[in-house]
Amino acid sequence: MTTAVITGSSKGIGYGLAEEFRRRGHDVVVSGRGQESVADAAKRIEQVEGSGRVLGVPCDVSDPASVQALWDAAAGELGGVDVWINNAGVARTVHPVVDLRPEWIVEMVSSNMVGTILGSRVAVRGMTAQGHGQLINILGGGSHGKIRPGMTVYGSTKRGLRAFTEALVRETAGGPVTIASISPGVVVTDGMVREAHELGQEGFARVRKQMNVIADPVSVAAPAIVDMIESKPKHGATLRRVSGLDIGLRFAKGGKGRDVFAEVGL
Repeated sequence: MTTAVITGSSKGIGYGLAEEFRRRGHDVVVSGRGQESVADAAKRIEQVEGSGRVLGVPCDVSDPASVQALWDAAAGELGGVDVWINNAGVARTVHPVVDLRPEWIVEMVSSNMVGTILGSRVAVRGMTAQGHGQLINILGGGSHGKIRPGMTVYGSTKRGLRAFTEALVRETAGGPVTIASISPGVVVTDGMVREAHELGQEGFARVRKQMNVIADPVSVAAPAIVDMIESKPKHGATLRRVSGLDIGLRFAKGGKGRDVFAEVGL
């Protein structure tokens, strides 16, 4: 049994990962910015069949003290941290930069970039002190350098995280902490639903067919990501849940029999 800390796990992919770790018998630390949402998520995860303990700890990943408190709570109550997953992030991917609200830009950079850097720092320090540990950074669209309209700021943060993770891997080579990054692919989350509504009915209709081919529900994505983490990837590994070949095969089949948006009311 291991203890996994997952930032941004009161909803979305993070919540799915927390459920899956619990289902497999691991201890799980659920975190997010809202105390009520974290408590509610932890309560629901405790109801998932599994033997792992569940701890809910509110955390603002852009606040150094809050990130350190997350580690301290996890290590203090559960005896240590075996896996730390920097998952917390915000996506605004349907607006050009000139139409983004300034607070949206700050939120994306603070959550996606600063939050992962702070989380990595705390995790590496803590795991080095305890003599072992696995750090996973969740990447996303733009991390491989592909530029898409509307994703300028979001993609830049993810591209930056890829560079940061690669540099951190070099800095920590030969130490007790194993670091890897995972690209989760396109996953249907609350954030995607919000952005679909921002596009409007006609706007979303134009991309729905394509997105229905490449996107997966959290219930499909989360187990595959946990499989990759449990496989204990080597230091510096960069993993992709869905390969380019997989996407090509999906388009060849035309997405027949799929409607990943129906269950979320789109």
